[in-house]
Amino acid sequence: MDDLIRKNNEAAAAYSADRRGFLKHGLLFTAALGFWTPALARADEAASAPAKGRTMHFTNLHTQETFSGEYWYDGQYLPDAFGEIKTVLRDYRTGDKFPIDPRLMDILFVLQHRLRNGEPFNVFSGYRSPATNAMLRETTNGVARGSLHMQGQAMDINLPGTHLTSLHQTAIHLKSGGVGYYPSSDFVHVDTGRARSW
Repeated sequence: MDDLIRKNNEAAAAYSADRRGFLKHGLLFTAALGFWTPALARADEAASAPAKGRTMHFTNLHTQETFSGEYWYDGQYLPDAFGEIKTVLRDYRTGDKFPIDPRLMDILFVLQHRLRNGEPFNVFSGYRSPATNAMLRETTNGVARGSLHMQGQAMDINLPGTHLTSLHQTAIHLKSGGVGYYPSSDFVHVDTGRARSW
């Protein structure tokens, strides 16, 4: 177990060569153990997911840019993949990029397997700069002052072919972070903060 912890911490450190600022925010990837909660581990086992690699596919609805490929292989998050993910999930309003918490990809990966739907996710929001978050707080309801979007720890998504309520309920059952339901905007919010729902 100690070897697994060391191996995953090294992988997280390699991925995050550019995340010195991330560490300053206290976002240590102490839970970078593949599937980092028992619920996610069970979901993986139940889905009979490949043991060696994990792939993800999503489209940024604002830019139409996509990520499609392997992001984790044989116990390690792949730095090149997370470089691409950071670009696709950047703040499209400002162009600012920020490292994305690898656990978000794990949540999406398990959601796809639980829902038995391999379609690419639609992403409404990934990283959000402080300037964008402040602007949205002035013009939109429900935007948190300390939004985890600003820390690369949140995404707003839907999954074509899966009803939004099913996506919402499945995300809640993972008990792996925050889950918000926004049917009028056609997305579910997922994050890697404490388990909670609204």
